[in-house]
Amino acid sequence: MAHPNDELIQRFYAAFARLDADAMADCYSAWVHFYDPVFGDLHDKQPEAMWRMLTGRARDLTITLHEHEADHERGQAHWTADYTFSTGRPVHNDVRARFRFEDGWIVDHVDAFSFYAWARQGMGGLGTVLGWSPLIRGMVRRKALTDLEAFMEREKETG
Repeated sequence: MAHPNDELIQRFYAAFARLDADAMADCYSAWVHFYDPVFGDLHDKQPEAMWRMLTGRARDLTITLHEHEADHERGQAHWTADYTFSTGRPVHNDVRARFRFEDGWIVDHVDAFSFYAWARQGMGGLGTVLGWSPLIRGMVRRKALTDLEAFMEREKETG
């Protein structure tokens, strides 16, 4: 029988595959920490808003959960995302996730993937030539965070 936290991981990625950001957010604690190479560190309501923004924009996103396991305190997953980037280029992102749990909630979620591979696929020539560069990483992160802040502001205004 699967540990309840392993079931939580499965529930999270099933919701992601359905583009159901609200169900994804229901897996997080109110004080969740999230990190990935694009957005960096997000806290509290930011991860939930990020998932709403990303799933809301998705047109051809396919999420596949390949492996997962968890115990009382920690868990991990291997998942992939296939989609068309805003440049029109196809992306296959291979992600390793680590989780920490408290009281049946995800309190820490860290996604790790090759930023260079992601940039090469999504940005084409620019990503191939400069995707390894801290300059490109910084530009991408600033754009992602600016988009997230604007999204959260629009959500606040529309209630």
